[in-house]
Amino acid sequence: MDRTAISGAADLRPDPFALAAGLAAHPSIRGKLDIALATKGLGLSTGSQGAPGDDAAAMPDGAGGWDLFAGEGFMPAFVAHDPWFAGWCGVMVNLSDIAAMGGRATALLDAVWAPDATTAAPLLQGMRDASAAYGVPIVGGHTNLHSTALNLAVSVTGKAQALIRGSGARAGDVLIAAIDHRGSYRNFDNFCAALDAPPARLRGDLALLPELAEAGLVTGGKDISQGGIAGTALMLAEASGCGLRIALDDIPLPDGAGLDRWLRSFPSFGFLLTARPAHVDDICRRFAARDIPAAVIGEAIAGSRVEFASGGLVAPFWDHAARPYLSLKPEHSDA
Repeated sequence: MDRTAISGAADLRPDPFALAAGLAAHPSIRGKLDIALATKGLGLSTGSQGAPGDDAAAMPDGAGGWDLFAGEGFMPAFVAHDPWFAGWCGVMVNLSDIAAMGGRATALLDAVWAPDATTAAPLLQGMRDASAAYGVPIVGGHTNLHSTALNLAVSVTGKAQALIRGSGARAGDVLIAAIDHRGSYRNFDNFCAALDAPPARLRGDLALLPELAEAGLVTGGKDISQGGIAGTALMLAEASGCGLRIALDDIPLPDGAGLDRWLRSFPSFGFLLTARPAHVDDICRRFAARDIPAAVIGEAIAGSRVEFASGGLVAPFWDHAARPYLSLKPEHSDA
């Protein structure tokens, strides 16, 4: 494609080639490659129990629903830099993983390593504050106060009546981003819209996801994790065995956020969802009713490429067939 074809006012549009190249090399995106090493070492695939690679493991509960299990470990630099916020995030991100599956969280467990009780205190307080805000109890865990450094891992259980799978996107679906913009950057690329929100709002916002699942309105989806929109879209595409074309010009941005940073940012409330075109208005209306911007930012396509499009240009970001990302090959493929 001729990259000189766009001129005039269109010059203000983002350069999809520069964005694609920069993000493909960014640590926020490439850090997810570690998952492939773990799944290989454990002998896991998409056919293993719980469908590894999804936001939470889903196991039939014997009563027509699903038991959900998820867990998160945190970067030591993040925990050391802002231990209270790391504790809060330990709760928040796990609840997001359960919601992303169409579930409702039931309980949390933590594992904390620290040199002493004083060092651990803000981390524990952050978890306690978030547990109270979201209304999900911390029911146990593991504590070591004789470690050389402060570290955190948190896990969660949940229940679902209907699932949102990270492998459900199909060519012809639209790609919707639903992200709470009522916040600001806290540190690194973490965009937080949760700390000043009333607890009732936090709980009601997460409840949107199981409501969408139970209404059968979405075909697939994931919560936007470290790696942002770009990395999450890649995981969704690979697990689904299709491609995704992201329309950069259609991505809503919060005040003060540049597109490059936003594409790799971790939001406190953010989901990528796929749906049939007929359901878009209903989905976006439900988020809008809670003052959460939701917009179509692209489409699922045949093939294996995640692409960035802007102003008539289409740039390849990642081809998961040529370069596996999580290396969890789907059982089907639109490629």
